[in-house]
Amino acid sequence: MTESILVFSLGFFACLSAGSTGSLFPTGDWYKALNKPDWTPPDWVFPIAWLYLYIALSYSLVRVYGTPGNDLFLIFWALQLVFNTLWTPVFFGLHRIKLGFIILLCLWVSVVILVILAFYVDLIAALLLTPYIIWGSYAGALNFAIIKLNKENI
Repeated sequence: MTESILVFSLGFFACLSAGSTGSLFPTGDWYKALNKPDWTPPDWVFPIAWLYLYIALSYSLVRVYGTPGNDLFLIFWALQLVFNTLWTPVFFGLHRIKLGFIILLCLWVSVVILVILAFYVDLIAALLLTPYIIWGSYAGALNFAIIKLNKENI
């Protein structure tokens, strides 16, 4: 039990650290001035979605940690966190929308592989992480739409 709490806490802290880039690079006037598709969610949706995903990532880590055959899962768990951490500074900090999209593609691929690997180790972990693929697909489509709608500005 104590080890599970420690693993969850460390995983959640790692996720929150990745997510903290949002406070370091706020959307600001630059983002507000971009043309965005009608299906862009309101700002309040993002912290709710990410809170679920960070809890799911942390709990899936608890479920998989210490089980045989978890090596690749742990590598891709960390890799998706790297891409997750990079996107905000690149998109909002550097205003590099196209590079942000490439990072999102890398994130999406790493998440898909993570979920596939989870299915081999722990079904519940895989099911908890499946919404991450959906959210990543949505985020990628949104980033791509912003590229298309702002060709003259990028």
